[in-house]
Amino acid sequence: MARVKNIEWIDGPQDPAAGFLRLLDQTRLPDEQVYLDCTTIEQVWEAIRRLSVRGAPAIGIAAAFGCVIGAQKNQIVQAADYLATSRPTAINLFWAIERMKRVRPPTPEALLAEAKTIHTEDAQMCQEIGEHALPLFERLIGSLQTQDTPPGVLTHCNAGALATGGIGTATAPMYLAQERGLAFTVFADETRPLLQGSRLTAFELANAGIDVTLICDDMAAHVMKQHHIGMVITGADRIAANGDAANKIGTYNLAVLAKHHNIPFYVAAPSSTFDLSIATGEQIPIESRPAREITEGFGIRTAPLGIKTYSPAFDVTPNELLTAIITENGLIEPVNSKTVAVNLAHGSRELPPTA
Repeated sequence: MARVKNIEWIDGPQDPAAGFLRLLDQTRLPDEQVYLDCTTIEQVWEAIRRLSVRGAPAIGIAAAFGCVIGAQKNQIVQAADYLATSRPTAINLFWAIERMKRVRPPTPEALLAEAKTIHTEDAQMCQEIGEHALPLFERLIGSLQTQDTPPGVLTHCNAGALATGGIGTATAPMYLAQERGLAFTVFADETRPLLQGSRLTAFELANAGIDVTLICDDMAAHVMKQHHIGMVITGADRIAANGDAANKIGTYNLAVLAKHHNIPFYVAAPSSTFDLSIATGEQIPIESRPAREITEGFGIRTAPLGIKTYSPAFDVTPNELLTAIITENGLIEPVNSKTVAVNLAHGSRELPPTA
């Protein structure tokens, strides 16, 4: 399994904590694999803001290492507060920053150790999510063995290795199923307007040798109606206490379509993506993106000059449309406040904030 390294701390020659953060610039994929060396908190902030690093877990990891860079100049609090302004929706960003702010003593060495722990923990959580989700894949594949083509799994945006510190969240069971020789195909939505499904998920899965078919976002209903899809699985950027899940814009559409076609819809996310301080998804802050991402995406104008746009980066899927949420602790099914609380209470890692 080939996996492109997306986040790496480069140790300093004498002192590891005097090093810098190296990020894969995901805005350049799939054509180029270019790395950004971030030596200032401003560079880390810009990398998060412009989506050079993206995906809730990866954003949190990058911010944690950004705090180390701030501590190199005795500016941990300023760095943490500044990095928290980069993007508003992904709760992992704030979760990781709060962990870093509590490190004592707040030396670069201690902070680097904590940032590396956050990175390692996320990789482990991805593995555990995959192991809990794998039986769902095995059940799907077993139920459709009589079909001529392998069963299809639909995903949206990129909740893969590129978005995390490990093998991804939504993609984790895909990698494990591949290792076990199971036959399946992935349908990847292109994910307008920034094409994370086309540029990133299709690139990542194809690079790993997984059978992947790219479709336009507005093809999903047709593909479902043709019985090509046996399950939908996505990631999340923030999940409320009742299980309402915010993810890349267009995810809610898929959940509605999956409900109509009687297709199970799963969200895969680590415990660090839950925000127990908010009761429902109505309270999740939704980031607005620049108009140019719609009107002239990737430098090519496709809309009239001066046209008004509306560009939320995320939507919220209500818990009643979710078959289950898959965390490192197992499945949350059915999805509601009680089952979310029970699942998170069974974990051994630091819990997200509560109200």
